Amino acid sequence: MEVHGGRTDSAVLVPLFCDEHRRLHAVFTRRRDDLKRHAGEISFPGGRRDGGETLVETALREAHEEVGLPPEGVEVIGALVPVGTFVTNYAIYPFVGLIEHGFEWIVQEAEVAEVLELAIDDLVAGHSLERLVRRGIAFKSDVYRVDGHMVWGATARILGDVISRLGAD
Repeated sequence: MEVHGGRTDSAVLVPLFCDEHRRLHAVFTRRRDDLKRHAGEISFPGGRRDGGETLVETALREAHEEVGLPPEGVEVIGALVPVGTFVTNYAIYPFVGLIEHGFEWIVQEAEVAEVLELAIDDLVAGHSLERLVRRGIAFKSDVYRVDGHMVWGATARILGDVISRLGAD
């Protein structure tokens, strides 16, 4: 499958869990503000594919490295439509995985500022189409705002696919 806007293969894990009130949550990371790429942005755990690994292995490895989620603690239930990034030229292959509620996150401090557990219904309620400006270029993007956090760009496109498949939109 060809992904428009991406030459470098990468993969992300979309970890989902139900809390004690049976509310479905997605797990995101907020990247550190001092990083050269995607500083301060909210994303799913993931990164560039290493040689010799499958894309699902990439997603699981990166989630383990970034937030301490062990691969054996994830039930991968499927793959989503790949998305491309325009500025950094990545092809992102998202995989959805079910995890247990209450996991103790181990944050990779060199890259991740914090882990966010955001309820899907709160994300849906915080959805809008907004005009954003990045690097001097104006564009419209789906945006999800929850508790002062803004999900946009490729992560918002992946999240929109998840929400659509759940029938939560």
